[in-house]
Amino acid sequence: TCSDAVVASPIINPIKAAPIEKETEPRAHVTQFTRQAIMQAFVEMLDEKPFDQITVIDIATRCGINRNTFYYHFEDIYALVDATFKNETEKIIGAHRTFDSWQEAFLAATSFALDHRKAIYHLYDSINRERLEVYLYDVTYNNMKAYVIQQAEGLSVRDEDVRDLAVFYAVALEGLVLANASARNSGSDASSR
Repeated sequence: TCSDAVVASPIINPIKAAPIEKETEPRAHVTQFTRQAIMQAFVEMLDEKPFDQITVIDIATRCGINRNTFYYHFEDIYALVDATFKNETEKIIGAHRTFDSWQEAFLAATSFALDHRKAIYHLYDSINRERLEVYLYDVTYNNMKAYVIQQAEGLSVRDEDVRDLAVFYAVALEGLVLANASARNSGSDASSR
């Protein structure tokens, strides 16, 4: 939880009247730890209930922090959505650079969505659908581009052809994920469309 974060507290030296830091974790590490904990609590809550029912107070309570701490890290809950997607994109892109098939690249790109289906459905059903679409496109495009570059190694392939093929894969696969989310909402089968 967020409350596990260690915060450095200054001790005032009466002779020099300058703050001396206690030996604790560096401030940047604590800040990053708290940000990560807030994002994790948010995703857990999205797995449990719709986005529109989650408040900053809910997230802060889950983390054991106050609202000011939340607002120190995020402008609002929408900034939290963006930061969460950016963080997940960076993790996925950083972890996977080579793939044996386009299917493997796609599964790596959608690992967060597969692990947190309810969270994705809750975001799809909310006003954050556009943020979800951007996230899915970005992460799928980057993985598909890495796969296409890997497959084109040693071949005479133009950069724009690699880009175009990666865009094709990204748009098609993003559409597939969104069609499945839409079908879940309507109770129909996405493959019948």
